[in-house]
Amino acid sequence: MSMRVAILGGYGNFGGYVARALASDPNIELVICGRSKAKADAFAASLGAANPARGAAVDIADPLDALAAIRPGLVVHTVGPFQTQDYRVPEAAIACGAHYCDLADARAFVAGIGELGDAARKAGVAVISGASSVPCLTAAYLDEAAKVMEVESVDYGISAAQQTNRGLGTASAILSYVGRPFTMLRSGAMREVHGWQGLHSVTYPELGRRWFGYCDIPDLDLFPARYPALKSQRFAAGHEIASLHFGTWLLSWGVRLGLLPRLDRWSGILLKASFLFDLLGSDRSGFHMVIRGRDSAGRELARRHWLIARSGHGPNIPCMPAILIARRLAAGERIEEGARPCLDLISLEEYLGALSGLDIEAIDG
Repeated sequence: MSMRVAILGGYGNFGGYVARALASDPNIELVICGRSKAKADAFAASLGAANPARGAAVDIADPLDALAAIRPGLVVHTVGPFQTQDYRVPEAAIACGAHYCDLADARAFVAGIGELGDAARKAGVAVISGASSVPCLTAAYLDEAAKVMEVESVDYGISAAQQTNRGLGTASAILSYVGRPFTMLRSGAMREVHGWQGLHSVTYPELGRRWFGYCDIPDLDLFPARYPALKSQRFAAGHEIASLHFGTWLLSWGVRLGLLPRLDRWSGILLKASFLFDLLGSDRSGFHMVIRGRDSAGRELARRHWLIARSGHGPNIPCMPAILIARRLAAGERIEEGARPCLDLISLEEYLGALSGLDIEAIDG
């Protein structure tokens, strides 16, 4: 018997990637959900799914009755930005006895998901938040390093391809903290930084020099407790096009100095403006991580990792944990009931192995 998987935002950017990856699984029956049933139906019909897929109208502002009518075994929530959401969607999934996972990158949303633990255990379901690059992939890299060292510092980031699918939810999430304060572990203490500042560059294999600025993600709350020796943590992101990155950096100063309001109120306009730069860019994105620490003899160790995504395949990377979780549950595997961030569920080997059919290369140095 197949498991019914309801994908919220299923015809959108990330939801579409998840749906296409799961469509061929004979253990899964897809329900593509969005505010427009017509669009959901059309996308479902285009999938050629192993089990006939269908569309459904679901508004995340009031999802309870719509999800109850679908009767899913799993709800995959891909509709951002999560920075402005409460827990009504996972609560609705729990209420109808469905497992739940999301692609949230919002720090408070992911770090606080444990408050739903009692309700999830009572319903006998697993509620997993942050089933995405952060914190799932980033923790997987650090967990491997922690086998041979006490992790003392980590410096990492994501550089997006200019010629790739970019959704309004992702743009709104990033713009919500550009120029705004948040805390980051620096030199042994949580210190205030500002979004898209901390301007620095990293030279990638193949991609060359890419520019970065501070970003607010769940890791900044989760990792200091997870890796007790950690003294310094820096996560950043950046545009492929330097002029576009510097433009956002200048806007961050306007927000920080109180000259501009929060930029997410202009997400639609700024997103459209970013497409004007597409001819200057490529379809290649990158991820880097530099981990430093000491082994049991006190010797200094360092690990360097890169992911290079070509052919516009970068957006598949944050979608992979949700895809793997859906496949596991559909195959009858048990995931412990309760609510928690997406940690200790997917190993680095499994994560990278799932990317092997794509134009994505993992490089270690």
